[in-house]
Amino acid sequence: MLPPSGTPGTDLPVRAVLPALDTALTAAGAAVLVAPPGTGKTTLVPLALAGRLPGRVLVAEPRRVAARAAARRMASLLGEPVGRSVGYSVRGDSRRSDATRVEVVTTGLLVRRLQADPELPGVSAVVLDECHERQLDTDLALAFTLDVRAALRPELELLAMSATAQAGRLAELMGDAPVLEATGSLHEVEPVWCPPSPPVAPPHGTVVDPRLLTAVAEAVRRALAETSGDVLVFLPGAAEIGRVAGLLTGVDADVRPLHGRLPPEQQDAALTPGPRRRVVLSTDVAETSLTVPGVRTVVDAGLARVPRFDVARGMGALVTVRVSRASAVQRAGRAGREAPGRVYRLWSAAEHDRLPAAAEPEVALADLTGLALELAVWGAPDGAGLALPDAPPEAAFAVARATLRRLGAVDDAGRVTPRGRALTAVGAHPRLARALLDGAAQVGRRRAAEVVALLSGDVTPRSDDLVAEWRALRGQSGGPAARWRDEVARLTRAAPSAPDTGLPDDAAAGLLVGLAHPEWLARRRPGTERTYLLAAGTGAELAPGTALGGAGWLAVAAADRAPGRRDARVRAAVAVDEATALAAGAAAHTDGPEVTWRDGDVRAARVERLGAIVLAERPLPDPDPAAVTAALAEGLRRDGLALLTWTPAARALRERLAAAHAGLGEPWPAVDDESLLAALADGPALSGARSRRDLARVDLTAALRGLLPWQLAGRLDELVPERVEVPTGSRVRVDYGDPEVPTLSVRVQEVFGWAAAPVVAGRPLRLQLLSPASRVVATTADLAGFWVTGYPAVRSELRGRYPRHPWPEDPATAVPTRRAKPRGT
Repeated sequence: MLPPSGTPGTDLPVRAVLPALDTALTAAGAAVLVAPPGTGKTTLVPLALAGRLPGRVLVAEPRRVAARAAARRMASLLGEPVGRSVGYSVRGDSRRSDATRVEVVTTGLLVRRLQADPELPGVSAVVLDECHERQLDTDLALAFTLDVRAALRPELELLAMSATAQAGRLAELMGDAPVLEATGSLHEVEPVWCPPSPPVAPPHGTVVDPRLLTAVAEAVRRALAETSGDVLVFLPGAAEIGRVAGLLTGVDADVRPLHGRLPPEQQDAALTPGPRRRVVLSTDVAETSLTVPGVRTVVDAGLARVPRFDVARGMGALVTVRVSRASAVQRAGRAGREAPGRVYRLWSAAEHDRLPAAAEPEVALADLTGLALELAVWGAPDGAGLALPDAPPEAAFAVARATLRRLGAVDDAGRVTPRGRALTAVGAHPRLARALLDGAAQVGRRRAAEVVALLSGDVTPRSDDLVAEWRALRGQSGGPAARWRDEVARLTRAAPSAPDTGLPDDAAAGLLVGLAHPEWLARRRPGTERTYLLAAGTGAELAPGTALGGAGWLAVAAADRAPGRRDARVRAAVAVDEATALAAGAAAHTDGPEVTWRDGDVRAARVERLGAIVLAERPLPDPDPAAVTAALAEGLRRDGLALLTWTPAARALRERLAAAHAGLGEPWPAVDDESLLAALADGPALSGARSRRDLARVDLTAALRGLLPWQLAGRLDELVPERVEVPTGSRVRVDYGDPEVPTLSVRVQEVFGWAAAPVVAGRPLRLQLLSPASRVVATTADLAGFWVTGYPAVRSELRGRYPRHPWPEDPATAVPTRRAKPRGT
């Protein structure tokens, strides 16, 4: 199918490696192709494979806009319309036929097809493009396809294509597959460093300093004046593209936006050269996935928008971050595809050196609920046995699996349930799929599809009032509304049949949002207009001037928390009443006894709550004793052992037990704070206590002795004595303050006659030897050695200072004494 050499648009660098690629795939069945953007890998390789293989070639792209563009480009090379030899299928849009030999799909759709029929009947090869981007769907598609090759279709060819040279890990996952490289002949690109002056604030959340966008517009005007050809501008999102487009009003060029939420015809306009110069304002979709012809200059704002998941609060959001050096190189390369070019970077050369080398994979950052469900449906709930490039982070994956259990999508062992398969079949995030399937019967099939389509993220909201956005879309056609209607039609087909129930729009939208995010149902804090408590326990705040201010309850659809802020910011929500909130969050609505440690004491009450939101609280006069004991133990864990009364005897006993555990080990009990708290909570010491006041009455000495096994209780004084008798007959207290080194402070003359220090708590007692004036003159645990090496110096120094005290030459055999010699002797 590949047009012959000389055909316009086909003599690109990748053509030179096609024979070697065919040889590698024929021999090994799998290969990795490394080729920078613009070398032709996306368009020429699939056509070459289709010319050799009998079945269809399935090409997977990470974005819908890239899938459509790749199909259009390949079809144009063949001189055919899209849908004949080359077609595409993306969510809500498909152009293919029985004659289609190359079909371009999104990686998400490839995952869906693999789940539906892993054998991929009629497919001879799978090509995974842009593997270096490390999106979740790309990782899954790679792992699933490798599993299919190993178990079902060993003849299925697999080609992973990457724009970066870091292909070693890919090749290893693919069974040490051969790696081929098309270096290309990209032209030199001159960097121009133009950081804003004065410096602008770094991005936080989705907020970008307007001064940076002004600087971008100024750089574009400068580029138009200093260079020729089209200008490609990289910005983090659609909102920034719109603002910069407004700042470029009046320039002598056609300003074209390019991002994934645009209608196909507007995307086509951005990718098609015209009679005038173009300024294409793009997200990172044009970094590697798309080739914009005619570009000689790149203006790079140096930002990207990536998913971030706050594991502790269960909040996922898009955040704006600095690009990596690898991404900056890819972006700059777009200016050198057809001729020498120039890149205007909105940062300094010194800042460039401090950028991260590469972007983190999505699996390390994003909400993993969808990934966890896909793995469960595949039959590998924890990913075991699959060639995943990176294991999911443990904490985020645990949160994802807990979410799936609450949705009924998996059982306690992580295995998929029939409901989980039904949620997967919807083709949306599991939370949104749950809202569609469960909400259709309550609000009607069509309205459920409309709201879930609005929540799916294909429409950029203009305000935080979700119902106002919904009503506005209903009255529009074309643009975002057209994409929304396409998604509504798809979801309507996926939803169970149900008539409209006549529920008002506000209640219907609130119910659906609450079904999708029950932990984000929120009640307004007393005495405030814009601050709320979410059922998950996190605080949330509406933006100033919002139309939702003052609502008693909210069903929050989108929220994020900026670094350093305590409360989350509500980005989209619906005002609801309490009844709607309780209906949507029924699983978290409880009413029962609660005995807790709160405000420094045990609190017992019957509490009705929606998650962390307390709806009603009544005193509980006769709480369960076991619950009271557990609350007291929690109080000790929170506020510490200082709640107990530590008498000198109790402190001394604890120190002796700590020394015994350190020197003798098990079964002598550990009495550090953590171990002692656990022992007190499980033992009888707290039985009968009902309040903080009762904790102060606990007999700690008895409790500590109760920790000793019966066979050790009688040996405590023998092995870890409170006092040790020295040769003079004095009983001197042992200092166990350091459990590792029990110490005895005693005058030198009182230990004359000891050949060695006694053993205490399993080790020689450290002796702190004192002068007659009780000053430390030596410290040793090796008394025999001290008598030989250390004592002579001590004797020489002190016998003149203390002549009335004996200083024998052989202290190991001398008579010990507590007294000085009488005067005159």
